[in-house]
Amino acid sequence: MRTPSDIEALIARVALGDRAAFAALYDATSAKLFGVCLRVLNDRHEAEDALQEVFVRVWHKAGRYSANGLSPMTWLITLARNIAIDRLRARKAPADGLDAMPELADAGPTPEAAAIAASESARIAGCLAELEPGRADAVRRAYLDGATYQELADRYAVPLNTMRTWLRRSLLKLRECLSR
Repeated sequence: MRTPSDIEALIARVALGDRAAFAALYDATSAKLFGVCLRVLNDRHEAEDALQEVFVRVWHKAGRYSANGLSPMTWLITLARNIAIDRLRARKAPADGLDAMPELADAGPTPEAAAIAASESARIAGCLAELEPGRADAVRRAYLDGATYQELADRYAVPLNTMRTWLRRSLLKLRECLSR
């Protein structure tokens, strides 16, 4: 298991074009990032494609990462989540007929990904429980289900900027909780 400073060092080396560091970064983080993509997209194949896009983006944007005391995994997870949400929003309605039939292959996560996801899920659930119920639900809808700020503002009957403030403050509380 690599420490946050190890991950930061790998990202810095990737920014310099170090392929070995890129491979090590992939080995250290891909299971967790795949879990994030799978949770948002709920489709194994699409999550694999999203994960590939995440690492292409990491290769190109590693130089933009700045070690600011926050976990480098936060940057990587945010990147994965945003890419997955973009893919989710870009989905078109499935066609009728045979194309609409579900795949028969097991779309569940691997045992390793399931174990990592369960551990992280328990930590996040505990921290979400510390938020006000409405705020926790808004965070889930925005960052797990891909709801837009405007959709959430309409749902909770608050102005758009109020919703943005709720989410920003809730994320700060979650970050504080997860860093304990």
